[in-house]
Amino acid sequence: MQLKDLKIIVTGGAQGMGAHFAQRLHEAGASVAVGDVNEEKLAALPAGIHRRRLDVSNEEDVISFVKWASETMGGLNGLVNNAGILRDALLVKKDRNTGEIKKLSTADWNAVIGVNLTGATFMVREVVAKMVQDGTKPGVIVNMSSIARHGNRGQSNYVSAKAALAANTFTWAREFAPFGIRVGAVAPGMIETPMTQGMNQKARDALVANIPVGRIGVPEDIWIAVKFVLECDYFDGRTIDVDGGLIM
Repeated sequence: MQLKDLKIIVTGGAQGMGAHFAQRLHEAGASVAVGDVNEEKLAALPAGIHRRRLDVSNEEDVISFVKWASETMGGLNGLVNNAGILRDALLVKKDRNTGEIKKLSTADWNAVIGVNLTGATFMVREVVAKMVQDGTKPGVIVNMSSIARHGNRGQSNYVSAKAALAANTFTWAREFAPFGIRVGAVAPGMIETPMTQGMNQKARDALVANIPVGRIGVPEDIWIAVKFVLECDYFDGRTIDVDGGLIM
């Protein structure tokens, strides 16, 4: 599918990779609707990009947003499923000094699963339902997974969500094929975004030191992969790792 023909939603698009994707799509002539909980940063997006507050973990919000985006753009044939959060912590930790046992909180588990998996699934469900209802084809969905899906210390919640998204990319590609809708995923490694900038500096430095290409990634690196999934009509059901060769 050519980018200029897209009427596409980008979730988590107020900053970081999502904002970069939205801008690149807009520059290519696509109609773009961006959703995010950060209304201040949404307002700062370039003119011509549609924007509205969206909490993907809220089912009613997702349903309303997809309806609005389709009406605003005069149709809908794409989704970049990008919204995500981090709430990193070991599942169980013993304090070296006090011996106190600390556990990953239920709130932090639910927050990450709610946005990164349940919310992402709601988005796919509603976007595909709308496309099928309208008879729109072809259609394309890009899920943002992560190389953390293979497992990463201190990220049980994030790993669970991103692994499930990669697995469901395969599942949904088969479910939606009769409707002419492709589903692919991109799994970034360590990328320079506001989310990773908030990481513990020691952990961040250790990760960067293990990247064979010798640098942290930038959003443009991931956009190249997203663009490929959107444009290549023979790509379906797979996840592309874009991580500089990082082994976590």
